[in-house]
Amino acid sequence: MPDTVLTHASLHPTTARRYRRRPQGPGEQTRVREILSYLAAALPPGTSAAARLLALQCALRVDIRMHVRLPHGVLRSLRLNALPDPWRELEHARWLRIIPATAANEVVAELLDAALLGQAPARPDRMRAADWALRAGSSPTAGATGPMPQLASAYLAAHADPQTGSGLSELDQMARACGVPLAQLPTLLDQLAATGLLTSWQACPDSGDLHWTLAHGRGIHDTSRQYDTAAPDNTDEAGARS
Repeated sequence: MPDTVLTHASLHPTTARRYRRRPQGPGEQTRVREILSYLAAALPPGTSAAARLLALQCALRVDIRMHVRLPHGVLRSLRLNALPDPWRELEHARWLRIIPATAANEVVAELLDAALLGQAPARPDRMRAADWALRAGSSPTAGATGPMPQLASAYLAAHADPQTGSGLSELDQMARACGVPLAQLPTLLDQLAATGLLTSWQACPDSGDLHWTLAHGRGIHDTSRQYDTAAPDNTDEAGARS
């Protein structure tokens, strides 16, 4: 009887595509929205927008050991590559500590809040959410005007309908997430409208509701921009604005 040889048939390309890993749990937008909510409670109220932007990326990129490696390319996309203060601010808040890096083109930190592990899905899904947050918050106009518009842009995109760009939130909720006094929020929203990121916004002081519409081609709508995000493996306040 001839020997029987078992061979592994190679998958047809269409079959291989069918077995690609599917994201687990919430999508990128939902994950960013949840982490922003977590940071609003976890960080001191006076935490700067720059430190919150940094914390958002760290929280999304943390591994199972609570370590995060932030490439310099990500920091450049955030316009934070030349700012040491946000790292010091998060260290002072006892939210992370800087640890020695093994490469010259990265910053490595250990996150100190174990509650993050309960919010973290599989790392590839978190990395996609981190990139989503970069695209949502790093529009050219927002980036040119500083960390606060960048953080606000990410917040508005995370709470908006991805198809229409319309969103609904609470005024005090956005103020807490962005670390901005509630009285200064209308000025910030006007600034975003003036830069072209918002088509309109409207706030109701009685209910505390905030409605807005993102301009097409901004934030979550703009998928054409690329970022250096490679990482190692492991009227009055109640009136309508336009």
